[in-house]
Amino acid sequence: MNITLNEILIKLEHHLKNEHLKSSSQREDILRILYNSGKHLTAEELYDICKKSIPNLGIATIYRAIKLFCSIGVCTEIIIDNGITRYEINDNHHHDHLICSKCGIFVEIVSPEIEKIQKKISENYGFELVNHRLNLYGICPKCRAK
Repeated sequence: MNITLNEILIKLEHHLKNEHLKSSSQREDILRILYNSGKHLTAEELYDICKKSIPNLGIATIYRAIKLFCSIGVCTEIIIDNGITRYEINDNHHHDHLICSKCGIFVEIVSPEIEKIQKKISENYGFELVNHRLNLYGICPKCRAK
């Protein structure tokens, strides 16, 4: 990752102070677990991992924490075609995704060619591109072999 866990925790702490909100060890633990997973997790998957090490954790706490993380830009929400929402740490490194339509595996891709084409398309329509998200769907080699 291009950003350390400590940098993310500092960003969270600054936001909480600016908004006059209390720090929470549960919230920090959730963020730490999401960061260390290195995966694109659903809220339920994150909850299943977190409840093993965070006593008295409720699923609502996970949803509130994720909402906060996304609102301050430390986490990104990815809604995939099957309606499932996954979350990943925003590591300030732009990438797109290849997603298997059968097993749901995510592959992060970086393609300067795709970036150039997207910029060109936006310019052709008079848009100044400020952000984008590209998810490419297909069947991964493992699922095709079945």
